[in-house]
Formats: sequence, C-alpha cells, structure tokens
Amino acid sequence: MKNKSVIIVSGDPKSTFNEILIKTLKNRIFKNVKFPIIIIGSKKVFKKELRKLKVKVNLQNFDNPENLSKKNIYNIDIPIDLKNFSLAKKNSYIEKSFKIALNLLKKGNSLALINGPISKTTFLKGKYNGITEYLAFKTRSHNEAMFLFNKDLSVSPMTTHIPINKVAQKIKKKMIINKINSINNFYKKFLGFKPRIAVTGLNPHCETFKGKNIEKTEILPAIKILKKKKLRVLGPLSADTVFLKENRKKFNIIVGMYHDQVLGPMKTIFGFDAINITIGLPFIRITPDHGPNYKMFGLNKSNPKSLIQAFSFLNKYAIKA
Repeated sequence: MKNKSVIIVSGDPKSTFNEILIKTLKNRIFKNVKFPIIIIGSKKVFKKELRKLKVKVNLQNFDNPENLSKKNIYNIDIPIDLKNFSLAKKNSYIEKSFKIALNLLKKGNSLALINGPISKTTFLKGKYNGITEYLAFKTRSHNEAMFLFNKDLSVSPMTTHIPINKVAQKIKKKMIINKINSINNFYKKFLGFKPRIAVTGLNPHCETFKGKNIEKTEILPAIKILKKKKLRVLGPLSADTVFLKENRKKFNIIVGMYHDQVLGPMKTIFGFDAINITIGLPFIRITPDHGPNYKMFGLNKSNPKSLIQAFSFLNKYAIKA
C-alpha cells in the first residue's frame, strides 16, 4: 500500500462524533494530512450530518485498498436506521464496525485506529472495564495502558474503570513495570526521546497504614527495577502535590495508580486539549477525550478540539515512525 491509512470507527451513531469529525475535516489541519482516511460507519448518517453542517468532502467507497489517496476520504458503509433504532441494533452496529476495523489493522497497512465515543454501560455490559480492555482482549494484548497525551504534560493511570475499593488489589509490581516500559517505548518511538516519568503513590502522601503497604511492596520495588533499566522515573510521589505547576513542569508524564487520580487534574489543567491514546496494542488507538454526549446530538455545539489534536499528533509523529 502506497499510503498507510487512518481507520476511523464512528462508534455510537447518536453521539456527537460525526459532528466533531466533520468540523475536524474543515479545520486547517486536515489540509495538510499525510494519510488517507477510512471511515467505518453509516454513510447515510454521515452524509446527513455533512448536509446539516453544509460541508462537502470527497467521500468514496472503499474498494481498492492498494491504491488509496490522502486527498480522499473513504467509507465502509454499515447501514443503520435511526428511525427504527434499538439498543441491540446499535450494539450490533458497533461490534461489526470494530470487527471490520480490526481485520484491516491486522494487514499492517494502517497507521492508527480512531474510534468515536461509545457508551461503556450499554455496549460492554460489564464484560470489560472499558474500550481499552475490549480492544486488548480482541488483539490478545496484555500490557495495554491508557495514556492521555498533551505535548506539555501527559498522564497514565495504572488501573482504569474499576471501583475504587478494588484498586489496591490490582496494583502489582509486574504490571507497573510492564506498563511504564510501554510508555517509555512509545515516547522513544514516536517522540524521539526518553520521558521524565513521575509515579504517584496510592495512599495519601504515600503514608504507611495498617495492613499491606502498596508503596513499599509494589510501587517502590517496580521503580527500582525501572531505574536499573535506565528509565528516567521518580517516585512514589504524593498525588496531591505532583500536579502543582512547579512540580509538574519537571516531568513529561505523570503515572497514577487509578483513573481519577490523574485524569481529574489533567482535565482541570488542559480541558479537552488532550488525546486519549491506548498504547501496548499492535497499533496506535486514539479516541477523543469525551463521551458520546447524547444531549448535544444534532445541536452543532460540540467542540472538535480533541479530535483535531488526534489528527495533529498522527500527522506530526506517527507518520514518521
């Protein structure tokens, strides 16, 4: 294949993703993209959104994977009728979209997968903690990590969408080592340098409490091993001070022990000026840093900033790797 493509799974057909995708296609960043785009999803729904937003794109059927042009946008149509809509039909639509995308990605002719927001509650039904884990299962991956990227500061939680009372039992030395190794390798491959990595503790101020002490038994031993491997890692650090301006500027990425420990501060600092990347899969996977936002569907009020950042990242870094 002459030009490696970016595959986009449009996700929930009643989310705001088609709107933000079209707004991204209008943005100046799109004029400079160095890759063809393949959209997997309903052509009818996408075209309806194009008409509503008064945008014209060169949308073509995906029929010749060996001769794709970066000037075109290709579509693999997954028909769905929004007037005759049900949860079962929506889930089948999303499942089929991912299946087609993963089959294309196995061929090794794509730079990345971008997927639109999907309701974890209605699609995953508790079987997986998130789409990250869903894709890891589908690709038989074991060291996947959620990674929110911003050029000034990124974050990664060691555990993702699990109840807070189950976090401690999931924190293991081996997991920390494997995930931080994946993060370090990602930076070296795509950004060209070894990152400065801060690792938080689990407990407030990394204090010792009665019973098992995660900082001493799991986190600190993992950090010592990573340092022996010449990774630029420091910790465990107190999560309530590591995000202070004078502290966070010392690091490229802050690794936390659970979801809200690092995503809350990250979104407070940067808003939606970040992209959610899954690393440790056989391919780069990116999703905008927001959910389906059903209440905003059809209102033309959604901000495409996160998806614009995703295109910018791929255009600047992935194309060279």
